[in-house]
Amino acid sequence: MSYSLLILAFGSGDSGQRGPRLARSWAQFNLTALKLLCGLEYRIHGREHLQRKNAIVLCKHQSAWEILALRALLPIEQSWVLKQELLRIPIFGHALQRLSPIPIDRAAGRREITRLMREGGAQLERGHWVVIFPEGTRVAPGTQGSYNIGGALLAERSGYPIVPMTHNAGVFWGRQRLLKRPGTIDLVIGPTIATQGRKATEINAEVERWIEETLATL
Repeated sequence: MSYSLLILAFGSGDSGQRGPRLARSWAQFNLTALKLLCGLEYRIHGREHLQRKNAIVLCKHQSAWEILALRALLPIEQSWVLKQELLRIPIFGHALQRLSPIPIDRAAGRREITRLMREGGAQLERGHWVVIFPEGTRVAPGTQGSYNIGGALLAERSGYPIVPMTHNAGVFWGRQRLLKRPGTIDLVIGPTIATQGRKATEINAEVERWIEETLATL
């Protein structure tokens, strides 16, 4: 809550970068606290695959941990695809609006796909990394959700590459659980997936295959 208030109070300065910098500080603080208080550490594999040019990140979603990790790891210019209900949370939601989110009404179907294409494309053109959890919600370790095609369709339409990511955070910090188990989370960043001239279905299948096959090795 304190960081939300800081973002609301001071986040609009420095050409719009002060808010994202505060958000990164919040993520780094929490990752450090998890290490010191819970014994929860992490390793990053494939950091060399994070190119300088912005891209679309499609990541496995098992926990709240990856929200912290990606906010701390990626360049500060980020736009996250998220459920629009989060923006209605007092104070937190108002601060979140300062971070260039792409809110989606998951019940709206095709209309929201059009919105994702429009707003996601605009954020990519601004130089932002667009972060999407293709399964749409957190899934328990050992399970797999349906990979929504929105991220792959954005890649097809925009031509921007995809950086796939996967991890085993759910083993140590389960979905909708406060209890954290000590240990070391492995976050794997995959090779960039080129998307120009390819169909969204083909792109989505490659992302799903890489994420799930890599996760099985962790």
